[in-house]
Amino acid sequence: MPPAAGPQAAEPRSVPRHVAVVMDGNGRWARQRYMPRFFGHKAGVDVLVKTVNAFADRGVEYLTVFAFSSENWKRPTEEVSGLMGLVLVAVSKYLAKLAGDGVRIRIIGDRSAVSDKLRQAWEHAESLTEKNTRITLAVAFNYGGRWDVVQAARQALAQGLPPEQLDEGWLSQHMALSFAPDPDLFIRTGGEMRISNFLLWQAAYSELFFTDCLWPDFGDAEIDAALTAFARRDRRFGAIDTRR
Repeated sequence: MPPAAGPQAAEPRSVPRHVAVVMDGNGRWARQRYMPRFFGHKAGVDVLVKTVNAFADRGVEYLTVFAFSSENWKRPTEEVSGLMGLVLVAVSKYLAKLAGDGVRIRIIGDRSAVSDKLRQAWEHAESLTEKNTRITLAVAFNYGGRWDVVQAARQALAQGLPPEQLDEGWLSQHMALSFAPDPDLFIRTGGEMRISNFLLWQAAYSELFFTDCLWPDFGDAEIDAALTAFARRDRRFGAIDTRR
């Protein structure tokens, strides 16, 4: 089982075990090229497939990406519809490749608002790749960090859990990412410096890395810059540096 959330003593790692990414900048990338926003999202999917393998090649075991937030429903209907269709196309186009590359796919988020066809595609992707071990790709779709905490708390209420038994460990095991350790490194592309309701619970002690690079331009140079920055961080999880 993965470790519970919260500060934990561990041997320093030069490579993060788990990387979380807010893939921001698709729309701006498209506008810079005088194209509709949809083309930016399409380019972003292509980059994601390359990025999964790039992180796996560098020793990362888990990659969690923010694909569609619970707030993204506020976007224009045409864009939301295009994104839903793009997910289906992406599964059809890339699933066999990702499966062959040893990628395990997990979908996290509230599935109740998406179509049956989309849910079935996700279930097929998860089933086809469930035995893969090279890297786990968790795609956060219709996900929000606050939703995640609430849905875990609702499970406690539904199970009649006594208040004294409700602790960080219990909640962690009922969060959407309960199958993975907490992210070591949190990356956001696109120049914005906020976490936007992504993995609020799990990212409590993540190292943050912000880059102006728009997501469709994210490649090896940006990956290595983020990993180099991570390797230089002094992760104390609330303790002091005894070397000083």
